[in-house]
Amino acid sequence: MASHSSAALGEIIRQQRELAELSMRQFAEAVGISNPYLSQIERGLRAPSEQVLEGIARALRTSADVLYERAGLRPPGERAEGSAVLEAIAADPLLSARQRSALREVYEAFIATSPQGRAAGAARSGGRTAGAGGRAAGAGGRTASAEPSRAARRGAKAARARGTGART
Repeated sequence: MASHSSAALGEIIRQQRELAELSMRQFAEAVGISNPYLSQIERGLRAPSEQVLEGIARALRTSADVLYERAGLRPPGERAEGSAVLEAIAADPLLSARQRSALREVYEAFIATSPQGRAAGAARSGGRTAGAGGRAAGAGGRTASAEPSRAARRGAKAARARGTGART
């Protein structure tokens, strides 16, 4: 089933191909994809991979970002200004400043380790993935783990044993 974003992007690609006065067959050959695949993309039945979209953009002598923009979409990996999650954390009156800080750090670590977050982080840091606290990973390429540290797990276990921790 076609999504709205695939249909919008496909329509922009079709319009740009027609403006360039290229047949589907010529354009598919220039991009390096099959004619049926191009047809599915243009009709919004399939979303092109980022690599295919880069090829389409090159054949149209534009950028993938311009195609996304014309379709009214945000490029993959690009976060919206002001995350709703971070705004909710900041606005919650039941959280202390320390709790807000901890939640922000955990959320940002999850985002940094997600496939979209790693791609965006690598682009911003020149190929190195950002870890917790915004520090770029060293030569080993390790990133901050979304898993709690051993010390954090021990502390939570000790708090539960004392009866002061939250029960799940």
